[in-house]
Amino acid sequence: MRTIEFIIDEKNEGVKIRSFLRSFGVSTALLTKLKNSENGITVNGSFARTIDPLHTGDVLKINIENSGKMPEPVKMDVDVVYEDEDLIVFNKPPHMPVHESRHHIGDTLSNFASYYLGENGAFRAVYRLDNDTSGLVLVAKNMFVAGKLAGAIKKDYYAVACGIIENDGVIDKPIARCSNSIIKREVREDGAFAVTHYEVVSVKGNTTLVKLNLETGRTHQIRVHMEYIGHPLLGDTLYGTPSEAIARQALHCKDIYFTHPVTEKEMHITCDYPTDIKNII
Repeated sequence: MRTIEFIIDEKNEGVKIRSFLRSFGVSTALLTKLKNSENGITVNGSFARTIDPLHTGDVLKINIENSGKMPEPVKMDVDVVYEDEDLIVFNKPPHMPVHESRHHIGDTLSNFASYYLGENGAFRAVYRLDNDTSGLVLVAKNMFVAGKLAGAIKKDYYAVACGIIENDGVIDKPIARCSNSIIKREVREDGAFAVTHYEVVSVKGNTTLVKLNLETGRTHQIRVHMEYIGHPLLGDTLYGTPSEAIARQALHCKDIYFTHPVTEKEMHITCDYPTDIKNII
């Protein structure tokens, strides 16, 4: 159980609990759960309804169940980069899916999270990374945090691209699924709006380390856009060619930035490059 407390100030005098909580990012689904839970919402220690008005100085509390459906727990070698009462950040290794699927049972980040968090935990990944993309994955421990953070994370990706890139740039090209594939994407005029910013970090041999930021989150966006400008990611066999230097696309989510949903503190969490990318750069 996670209890979040609000002290009501003068500007919220007379505001109904429902409106107050919605203004703080409480979703309709969570609000419904709170309404239907015993002591899900209390004011000054007593049960309260969502239609009740608030008054200056009131202590409003919401009591959120953390637990949820979890896959089979499996002990694995995954680093926990940051953790507090509301969220946890894992450093996902390459070759590991985030969620279970028909072809991946028991070998995913969700399986490790189930092992790490225990029977009272829940796996609410705020965003996903491709199987072979390494780096930071933020997991919310309750519905309130998950709702507040959805779409609110700034991510710095780093990738090793084939060829020499001389200047920073922006790729503003729509992306669509290839007509002959359920997996592969391509730049196509009838596709979904997609924008990628890239910045040259360093050049080594015939490769360039670039930092990338996304305005949108299309499937395979970085990989598709970099292939489009003639610099596919090193080791990307779907959009480029295999490499003896690395057994996957050289892509890593190294830094994330967000405002903490409860403390409102500005957060910056970082992790090192994995060994395979470090050996290249």
